[in-house]
Amino acid sequence: MKKIMMVILYIFIGLIGFAAIYFAADFILSRISANHKDNNQNKSITAYILSNGVHTDIVLPIKNELQDWTEIFPLENTKGNAQDHNFVSIGWGDKGFYLNTPEWKDLTLKTALIAGLGIGETALHITYYKKMVEDDLCYKIQIDTNQYNAIKDYVLEALDKDENGKPILIKTHAQYGDDDAFYEAKGAYNLFYSCNTWSNAALKKANMPSAVWTVFDTGILRHYKK
Repeated sequence: MKKIMMVILYIFIGLIGFAAIYFAADFILSRISANHKDNNQNKSITAYILSNGVHTDIVLPIKNELQDWTEIFPLENTKGNAQDHNFVSIGWGDKGFYLNTPEWKDLTLKTALIAGLGIGETALHITYYKKMVEDDLCYKIQIDTNQYNAIKDYVLEALDKDENGKPILIKTHAQYGDDDAFYEAKGAYNLFYSCNTWSNAALKKANMPSAVWTVFDTGILRHYKK
């Protein structure tokens, strides 16, 4: 019995130590800016960094001369099929978490473990908006064509595609509203590579304000606060 208690104690101490290192690493690295230099190019494209309080999305114009996102993510794949949207929000994450956890009260131990251990599939969550409202969870930023193309390529590379090279729609009734849809994606979500790590990597690639590394939305948002 004593040996069992000692094993349990060591496991508990190990978990506490891991958690301390994990959160300390994010606390430090998320505050260090990745290499970001303003290239002074014409920043004529309006984008947004959007969070729901946990998860970050990158928001882009629904269409411009560089990309028409409705050709990649058709509006008819949403419940509402509204035609008056102006922005598209793009996020990446664990497929099971997206589809099975519309609210935190729906989170199960199984879903959390699959996501945390990186053994589940992933998805892109696409949401269309008529307008964006700036607040503490939504930050506007002007970007140039090079930055836009970097994000565009990053998103397209993250998509799983069928034999015809088309994005694969996830047919589900688990949409969060009338203006969103899910698509199969590449990669594995885990404790060290979260939805926010994915967004942060996109911002890094586009030479936009970002952290060295983060798993939390605050690690991104702090670089956009004025």
